[in-house]
Amino acid sequence: MINKGTFVLGALIGAAAGVLLAPDKGSVTRDKLKKEGKVIKDQLTSDFSEVKEDLSKAASSGKDKFKQDLEDFASKSSYKTEQAITFLEKQLAILKDKNKTLQKS
Repeated sequence: MINKGTFVLGALIGAAAGVLLAPDKGSVTRDKLKKEGKVIKDQLTSDFSEVKEDLSKAASSGKDKFKQDLEDFASKSSYKTEQAITFLEKQLAILKDKNKTLQKS
């Protein structure tokens, strides 16, 4: 796929060659150059706006993905923390039982 920069460069070269090789008076050639310049400027402005919009969408999408990943991480962390607490509670219960056994002796 041809990118927009290549297309615009080709259009610039073609327009310049067409205008410069045309057998017109200087004033007509200058008018043609002004018109071609305006068309190219408008196209570049449109292309840059499109690229800016695409970048904004990508950044927003990235932000949303990061937020979702962070929420997933928090959820998994909470689950793992709960498992660790349960394990520690079981170990504590075992230690309490051992301690009671030692106290009776």
